[in-house]
Amino acid sequence: MSSQWTPEAVVPEKIKRLLQQSTPINSMLAFVQIVRLLKTQPRTGWIDRKIPRVDAESIADHMYRMLIIAMALPRLKVDVDKCVKIALVHDIAEALVGDITPFGGVPKEEKHRRELASIEYMASIVSSYNPEFATEMRELWLDYEEIRCLEARYVKDIDKYEMIQQAWDYEQEVGLSCDLSEFYLARSGIVSEEIGALCDEVIRQRTAFVENLKNES
Repeated sequence: MSSQWTPEAVVPEKIKRLLQQSTPINSMLAFVQIVRLLKTQPRTGWIDRKIPRVDAESIADHMYRMLIIAMALPRLKVDVDKCVKIALVHDIAEALVGDITPFGGVPKEEKHRRELASIEYMASIVSSYNPEFATEMRELWLDYEEIRCLEARYVKDIDKYEMIQQAWDYEQEVGLSCDLSEFYLARSGIVSEEIGALCDEVIRQRTAFVENLKNES
């Protein structure tokens, strides 16, 4: 019987050595190095659809553009600053868990368990350096996971829109050689009017693009 997945088991050795020194400053350094892993892990969905690894966006790439989108939201219905904070941490557990897709063979409940364990682990590391931040990071992540506020709902929608936008970006670069059509189905799950309008325009442009290709063939 295989052992249960734990974040401790996947932490790189150099980070474990920092943690063994048990000082607040080294705990912060370890946390920062864990976060760095987001920069080096490609988003699994693109790799699965044959986007070359060298061109595939990283988890950090995805999160960064989400931050900019969140900042650009009209400040009418939501606390934009909170949207930005939620977007900043919503995928942070993937530094250790990786980007698990619905097709990766990991049940939804197990995915959540791994991500929660990773958030708890990362919070425990950084808490000796800044306990207030550790608590805030955990609570913001739970806001997103459980959609505990309107801001979390918006960030969920931004997450889907950014994915749709990225699919369209790839198709403009490489044509339709990679089948990314299923990513556009995420539009049906978007609730926010402002973000839905962005998606609708992307889909309109993509539909025209596909029609032009058909007419040229």
